[in-house]
Parts: sequence; structure tokens; C-alpha cells
Amino acid sequence: MKIGVIAITQEGKSLAQKITARLAGSRHLLQTRGEKVSELLARHWHFFDGFVCIMAAGIVVRAIAPLLTDKRQDPCIVVCDQKGKHLISLLSGHLGGGNQLAHDLADITGGQPVITTASDTLGLVALDLWAREHTLQPPPGPELTEISTKLVNRGMLKIYLDVPCTTLPRGLKQVSTPESAEIIVSHRLYDLRETAVFCPKDLVVGIGCNRGTSKQELAAALAELFADLKINRKSIRNLASIDKKSDEQGLLELAADNGWRIDFFDKEQINSQKNLEISFVALKAVGAIGVAEPTALLSAGSAILISRKRKWKNVTMAVAQVPFTL
Repeated sequence: MKIGVIAITQEGKSLAQKITARLAGSRHLLQTRGEKVSELLARHWHFFDGFVCIMAAGIVVRAIAPLLTDKRQDPCIVVCDQKGKHLISLLSGHLGGGNQLAHDLADITGGQPVITTASDTLGLVALDLWAREHTLQPPPGPELTEISTKLVNRGMLKIYLDVPCTTLPRGLKQVSTPESAEIIVSHRLYDLRETAVFCPKDLVVGIGCNRGTSKQELAAALAELFADLKINRKSIRNLASIDKKSDEQGLLELAADNGWRIDFFDKEQINSQKNLEISFVALKAVGAIGVAEPTALLSAGSAILISRKRKWKNVTMAVAQVPFTL
């Protein structure tokens, strides 16, 4: 993490130097002549993952108020006194890493981290952090807040898993049916209104297409395929194709619009795949036994196809499953 450290007193500045000497990725930010703390923070707000403010909490609250947008985007803020005795995780404690930063700073200053998030004080799992640590796509913000509140209020939630699991954190109890669960972890689509679905990033879509195929045509094919399979596009980890498509504009735009990377493979890698149906069209066009199926499997690092090759006028697609364990 890139952390900015700000202090306004001489003793505070000495502590800032101590912190930056020991905290990786940290930098002491200095005010220019006449610059206010609010102006200093505004100047650096979008360039740091978090800030350590060695000053009164009230100063920080007033300074950051106009800068706040969303907990998924705001940097974390830890406030501490100039002695380093109390390290208060003030903003973005979970997603932004403020709680962990407070603990890291306590190791440096010998002080006490002050954590006020309910799940931490109760010793329960923070669902947003749990999702991020396990590469799960959580439900939308309001749903995530609602299910997190349920966990804090009840102390336990029932969870149904479509993936292997070695251990579950405190507060989650595995059940055998999705209908009896309050949380589901799966790439499948479920129509259960009172259930929060966390999607594992365990699907790779292999794509072949004719030159000049638009992103709209590719997106329509993908939407049709996933609807037919009743699987969730939120579980797509990435796309895959042959290296000859590395400049295919429609494919690149589809990936960029959705934040997906594309893994490209050459014909030698593709032709090393066994037990796949040979596409003589692909063999003639690009010298490979196929595109959609072999590239999906190569990228996923598995032999499991959720969907074999599906054909449209200008597009072929296949879906492979990535090995995934909670």
C-alpha cells in the first residue's frame, strides 16, 4: 500500500519520520507554507491508498468530509496522537485496509489500535474482506451491507457452497441446500430473493471470432451462452483466445468494458491439447486445432469444460472452470 503520513507538530513530525522509516510504501507528506491540512489531503487524495494523520481526530474529520465518495474507492485513514499511543482506524477499515494499518502502526509505535467496526469487535468475519481475500465477487453494496448487518446481529449465518472448502471463518455455518442458506457461493444463477450470492472467479471464456467481429456481437453471444447455461457472468475471471486475435478490436473492447484480462496462446500451445474435437475451419485459418475450447482450458489450467464450443455466425465460445477452493 502507498501510505501518506501527515503531522502538524514537531513531536508529531518526529513520529512521522519513525513511521516512514519502518512502514513499507509510506511517505512523509509536508505542507507548503500556509497550506491547510484539508488542502494537503485534497492534493494527494487520489494518489495514495491511505493516510496516517498525526493530529486530533476532529481536524481530520473536517478535512476529509468534502473528499469522501464511496467506501469502495476512498483511501483508508488512521488517526493517531503525537505519542503514538492510540491508533484509530477512522475510514475504510475493511476494504481500504485501515484496520490492518492501525495494527501495523501499533507494532511500530507500541500503541493501541482502536477498531470500531462491529464484526471485528465481535470476532466475526468481515464479509467484504473475506470476499476480497478469496477472490469472490460480493453482492451489490446495499445487499452486502444488509447481509453483514444480519451477521453482526445474529452472530451466525448459513452458507451453501458450490466450491470445495477447507475451512470457514467464525460466523458461517455450512448447509446442504441453497434454499436453506442466507449466503451462497457459486457461479450458478439462483432466484432466491433473501439470499446473498458471492461469485467465485472460477470461469474462463475461450473465444474465437472472424476478423472484424464487433464487441456488440461478442457480448450478445456471451449473454446468450450464460443465460442458457444459467451461470453468472460475475464469475468470469478472464477471457482467452489465440495470439492472432491480440489486435482484434471487438474482443479487446469487450474485455476492457468488463475489466477482464485476455490470455493469448500460440498455435503450438493450442495444438498440444489432447482429446479435443478438431476444428478444420480453425486449422485452415490459423493453423490450430481450435480456439475456444483449447484456449479456455489452457487459461483455466484445468480439464473441466462447463460448456463445449458453441457456434454463432462469426463467433465461437467455450467456458472452462478454474480450480477453486475456499
